[in-house]
Amino acid sequence: MSKPKVFVTRRWPALVEEKLKALYEVTLNTDDRLLTAGELKFALQNYDAVCPTVCDALSADIINVDNKRCKILGNFGVGYNHIDINAAKRQGLVVTNTPGVLTHSTADIAMTLLLMSARRGAEGDRLVRAKQWQGWCPTHMLSSDVTGATLGLIGFGRIAQAMAKKAHHGFGMKIVYFKPSPADEYVTDDLKATRCNSIEELLQLSDFVSLHCPGGDATRHLINAGMLKLMKPSAHLINTARGDVVDSVALIAALKNNKIAGAGLDVYEGEPDVHEGFLALNNVTLLPHLGSATLGTRTAMGEKVLANLAAFFAGDHLLDQVF
Repeated sequence: MSKPKVFVTRRWPALVEEKLKALYEVTLNTDDRLLTAGELKFALQNYDAVCPTVCDALSADIINVDNKRCKILGNFGVGYNHIDINAAKRQGLVVTNTPGVLTHSTADIAMTLLLMSARRGAEGDRLVRAKQWQGWCPTHMLSSDVTGATLGLIGFGRIAQAMAKKAHHGFGMKIVYFKPSPADEYVTDDLKATRCNSIEELLQLSDFVSLHCPGGDATRHLINAGMLKLMKPSAHLINTARGDVVDSVALIAALKNNKIAGAGLDVYEGEPDVHEGFLALNNVTLLPHLGSATLGTRTAMGEKVLANLAAFFAGDHLLDQVF
C-alpha cells in the first residue's frame, strides 16, 4: 500500500524531518525559501497533506484551486490566521495546529522583550558595537524599573498566564488582565491578578502592556492611535501575538513622539517585511519572530503535526483540529 504524500513548506528540525520521511512520501522545501502562490497551489493539487507555517498565506484563491488532492493542512504553529478558514471549511479541508507545546518559550521571549525595552538593552548593544560608549555616567541611558511595576495582559490564555507567573513570582510585578470572561480563580489567586473591565482600563493602569490575543479580522489594529493615547508616557508595549493586532504606523508615531516610552516586537504586519519607520527608532526592540524558536519547542511542534497526520490518516479523533 502506497504511503500518503506529504508536502512541507519550510525546513523543520532534523529529527522530525527524519520521522516524516520514514512514515510518508515527503517533499521538503530544501532551499527553505518562501513559496509562491503557484507553488502552494501545486502542492494542494499533488499531495494528500500540506504542512504550512505562518509564512504561507493560504488565501481563498489558493485553497479554491481546481483538482485538489490535499485533504489536510497540518499547520506548524498555533496561530492560523494565515489560512482562510472559511475557504478551507467550504472545500472540506481539515486544519490542525500545534497548541500547548510553545507556551513557555513564547512567554520567555515576551519577558525578554519586556526587559530589553525597559532597560534599553538593544539600544545599549548598538552603542557598544558602534564604539560610541564613553564610559559609565550617573545619568547615562536611564531606563524603567521592572520589579514592582504593573504588567497588563490583553488575552489571558496559556502564554499570557506563563508570562504572568514569570513576571509576578520572578519580578514582583502586579498583574492585571483583560479577557471577555474571568480566568479561573486558582490562577488569579496564585498571581494576585485583577481583571480589568475593558482594554481601555488596562492600558491606563499598566506600566507594561503585553499582547496575547489571536490575529484575524476581529483583532486587526486593536492597538491603534486611540488606544496608544491611553497608555502612560512611561509605558512599554510588547507584542508576541500577531503583527496585525497593532497599527504599525500609529505605533511608530507614538514611539517617535515619545507618547510611550518603548516597545518590544517579535511579530509584524506583513512579515517578513518590517515597516521602515521602526528601523530608525532607538526605543523599539525588534526580534525576528523568535517566540517558539528553541530546538526543543520546534521539535515538539513538529511532533504535534506528526501526531495530527497519523490520526487523520488512521481515521482517528484529531486532538488539535481547528474546526
